[in-house]
Amino acid sequence: MGSNVGDCLGNLREAVELLSARMTVVAASHVYETAPMYVEDQPSFLNAAIKGATDLSPKALLFTLKELERELGRERRQVNGPREIDLDLIAYGRLSYSYVEGKELCLVVPHPRVPGRRFVLQPLADIASELVLPGIGIVSALLDQTEDQRESVKKLEHALLPIPSLE
Repeated sequence: MGSNVGDCLGNLREAVELLSARMTVVAASHVYETAPMYVEDQPSFLNAAIKGATDLSPKALLFTLKELERELGRERRQVNGPREIDLDLIAYGRLSYSYVEGKELCLVVPHPRVPGRRFVLQPLADIASELVLPGIGIVSALLDQTEDQRESVKKLEHALLPIPSLE
């Protein structure tokens, strides 16, 4: 998850709260301040990852994430540009999955651009460093391959995400 518009930490925290009403949130990463990629003329992002358990299929979970983005006030702007909240489905256990609607590829799991994105790998490593992303690799090894991006991803020691009670 990521945010670089408005109260970014508040946006991430609210996303976790809303997600916890739809799934069991079992772990949350540290929060990282990250330099924007692709469109560099925008504010830094706050990024984090959560691990959850759900009965939703990958397709249904994707639709839920997009619904939550709208609920949290995400406005559509330029691709890779500023956003109030961005919720991506990076992995779904050890499943390889793709969903096509008409001729449009709507979802690929694991997310195919993970290997080159330390801003995704660093938070993911906090909660699932040994996760095997089918056809891509192990999170910890992929993180090691992004050392050139180390300076663009900084852990915020004072920022924490809520993990709702598992009772």
